[in-house]
Amino acid sequence: MVITGTPPATNGHTLHEPPSTASWRVALPHSAAAVPVARALVRTALTELEHTADSDTAELLTAELVANAVEHTAGRGPIELVVELLPTCCHVEVHDPDPAPPGGLTRPGLAAPDPWQEHGRGLLLIRALSSACGHRPTASGKAVWFRLSAVPPRLRPA
Repeated sequence: MVITGTPPATNGHTLHEPPSTASWRVALPHSAAAVPVARALVRTALTELEHTADSDTAELLTAELVANAVEHTAGRGPIELVVELLPTCCHVEVHDPDPAPPGGLTRPGLAAPDPWQEHGRGLLLIRALSSACGHRPTASGKAVWFRLSAVPPRLRPA
């Protein structure tokens, strides 16, 4: 695991310093075991750095991205989780070896999932709960990502 970060620049005393930028890049197994590991990493990162993005939502959406990468991509090689904590948001990416875009992540007007099925809601959750989401090609496949905005201190519950 690689952790990088630089403290924010300040000029004198401030009442609130935004969290410094930090990032993690972790190879995960191409199996269901990757999901709880990814959730724990995101939860720990947000908690220990006292970031203001919603931890529960970040965990849920990360689990959906990782589960989709495991379920819908072939291969035995690892998938990669990238977490970036920026002063204004939490940005999470999952890299996998399949270059095909995730069906329906950025397409408007998806049909509602079948209420009798246990799957088919992950991309809908990502679209509904993130402040932004998308995908991009990479040299080895694709990266699927979401972003959660940080909540300003004055708007957080006490």
